[in-house]
Amino acid sequence: MSILNRAEQKTQDTWDLGSLFTNLSDWEAAAEELKQRIEKAPEFKGSLLQGKDSFLKTLKWYEETGILVERIYNWAFLNYAGDASDGTNVKHYSLAASYLSQLSAAMAFFDPELLSIEDSVIETYLSDPDFTPYKVFIQKARRFKEHILSEAEERILALQSEVASTPRSTFSDLTNVDFNFGELDGTTLTQSSLSSFLMQEDRDVRRRAYKQFYATYDASKHAIARLYEGQVKQDIFRSKARGYASCREMALFPDNVPVSVYDNLIKAVHDALPELHKYYELRAKLLGVEKLAHYDVYVPLVQGIKTITPYEEAVKIIEKALAPLGPDYVETITKGLLDERWVDRYENKGKRSGAFSSGTFTSKPYILLNYKEDVLRDVFTVAHEGGHSMHSYYSSKNNPYFQYDYTIFEAEVASTFNEQLIAKYLIDTATDDKMKAYIIGKQIDDIVATLFRQTMFAEFEMIIHREAEAGVPVTLELLRGEYRKLLELYFGSSVEFEEESDLEGMRIPHFYSPFYVYKYATGLSASIALSRKVLQGDEKDRDAYLSFLRSGGSLYPIESLKKAGVDMASVEPVKSALESFASLLEQFKALL
Repeated sequence: MSILNRAEQKTQDTWDLGSLFTNLSDWEAAAEELKQRIEKAPEFKGSLLQGKDSFLKTLKWYEETGILVERIYNWAFLNYAGDASDGTNVKHYSLAASYLSQLSAAMAFFDPELLSIEDSVIETYLSDPDFTPYKVFIQKARRFKEHILSEAEERILALQSEVASTPRSTFSDLTNVDFNFGELDGTTLTQSSLSSFLMQEDRDVRRRAYKQFYATYDASKHAIARLYEGQVKQDIFRSKARGYASCREMALFPDNVPVSVYDNLIKAVHDALPELHKYYELRAKLLGVEKLAHYDVYVPLVQGIKTITPYEEAVKIIEKALAPLGPDYVETITKGLLDERWVDRYENKGKRSGAFSSGTFTSKPYILLNYKEDVLRDVFTVAHEGGHSMHSYYSSKNNPYFQYDYTIFEAEVASTFNEQLIAKYLIDTATDDKMKAYIIGKQIDDIVATLFRQTMFAEFEMIIHREAEAGVPVTLELLRGEYRKLLELYFGSSVEFEEESDLEGMRIPHFYSPFYVYKYATGLSASIALSRKVLQGDEKDRDAYLSFLRSGGSLYPIESLKKAGVDMASVEPVKSALESFASLLEQFKALL
């Protein structure tokens, strides 16, 4: 668990960014081309209003520019994510963000012009086959008509967008680069290694890791509260400027997801909290304690099993587990994870914590990991991010640029679907009941983490934004107080919290992407339903799921998922997933 410097990583363990740019000189040349395009952009002002041919010419130029800026930004972002302590990476990432802002400002005329054209004229254009690659983009863009401002106002908002990212980037640098959590028993404590410590059977190790970790957050709690206050104020500014009723409605509008989906999720989870409290009661009993501490809730339910899974072995497990998706899917993901260097595998100093998948229309779908071979959950993480990357792979191969980018609402289905198949494979191949119980316990913990926990996060975001929109100051006391209330509500009477436990709400990076986390919960609900269809169904069910992956952004998410076989406008998939949690808990008890 020693933490390497970036330069010490083996080449095969890092991603190959050559599908974006082979070297810095190529990136700089592309950046120069982009700057020239930004300078040229104002020449297209009025072009959308000059007839079909002029409209089409502008769309094609905008498409070429979009592909270019996407490549430039992702190369800079991925290098920055790999090592944010490298000043050169910080510089290039800052430049890329600036280019995005400049391009948006230069193209401020685009949306107002597009929306000013009569519907009848647009329909005539869209009937022309030459407009087929742009049809979905145009139709979705025109839905924003009531929230698009004048050209001058759009330009101001575009110029302001670079400043708007300051709370997020500062939080990231503070927590991933500047924070030093020290060592514990000779091992480095980091954002990524904390999970290993909290899964140790030795309760004293868990307690000391927890205390030492949160002491670092406690020392900067006022600054972090200010950063989140800045994010919330930015959300309110944007929602008011664009005429939305609330920040939450603004966040859900692009996906065409009704607010009722969000509300129904929270209500369904609240109704299921008695089952969650039973889970914590069982956990306390298994650990032999009267009351759980906050640092006790992540240790495996079944103890005495040590799993060591080298990365290459994890990929072999994934290859076998995902066989129901067919040979093309399995061969592609296996090559990507092993041979084609989609993946940046291990932690190094300055590397972003956690995991993500990120690619472009023309590049490999890249994956950042902080893989730990002694954490079984990390095997699932590889499959999870691989699911995102395969979604991107199929989407870019089957859609034009302007409709290949799917929503996060859909993305979280593709990732957690893979986790469902991994769990089934490990249970089916378990050598004894104790191992089966261990894997089922892992499934239970994942539903707690993804469905219950992410809904708690979503409820916290909703409460804080609602208070701020009502004029209540976003203070450290408000943030900690509201988060502690939710901790007590969701965990129940079996858990006693530490004084610093509510600082957890100040370390969640997703809060800087407003109203994002609820999609984890809805995504898991959908993936449980769809994985059952594929595992219990026939080739038709598998093809329906693969068609969903290929659909990209051609449909709104609820519509695309409905075609795949699950209706997320209904609360039933969430209720069904919560029923699965109760069923797994009973299976677990029986195995014990």
